[in-house]
Amino acid sequence: MQSNGTVDDGQQQFLYSRAITTYFDVQGGLRSDIDSRPTRNWAALGIQGLAPYFFDLELTGYASGQGHLATKLEASYELLITNRLILQPQIELDLYSKADPARLIGAGFSSIDTGLRLRYEFSRKFAPYLGVVYEGKFGQTASYARRMGESTGDFRFAFGVRLWF
Repeated sequence: MQSNGTVDDGQQQFLYSRAITTYFDVQGGLRSDIDSRPTRNWAALGIQGLAPYFFDLELTGYASGQGHLATKLEASYELLITNRLILQPQIELDLYSKADPARLIGAGFSSIDTGLRLRYEFSRKFAPYLGVVYEGKFGQTASYARRMGESTGDFRFAFGVRLWF
């Protein structure tokens, strides 16, 4: 949530996943960008899995009814400090085929979201975490943000609980 009372980066996905190899799944479904800007709905198709050296990867392509195409690449790695204390670096990159001024998104490399999370697994099903995240905007997206008086790069702290059921 931004300081002026608007919701930023409200993205919900509904994906069906199906195994295609031992380590990778193909995913398909819908994404909806619901926040303070005009809503965009997307069809989603991607691949998600465990790459060599235990990197979690997710590459998803999106197509909207307005002719916009987008790609999201997510990667993370789990560094075991102990069997229960885990440091997880992660990165997320967003690319768009063309500008969407109504949503303040520019064409090309749009944004990065990267950070570190430290979690303690009381069990595999319950693990609270603390983290620090950097979110940056680039290119045309950064120009839109500057025109709206928004920052093009911010650090923030994150905390939560990872639940598995």
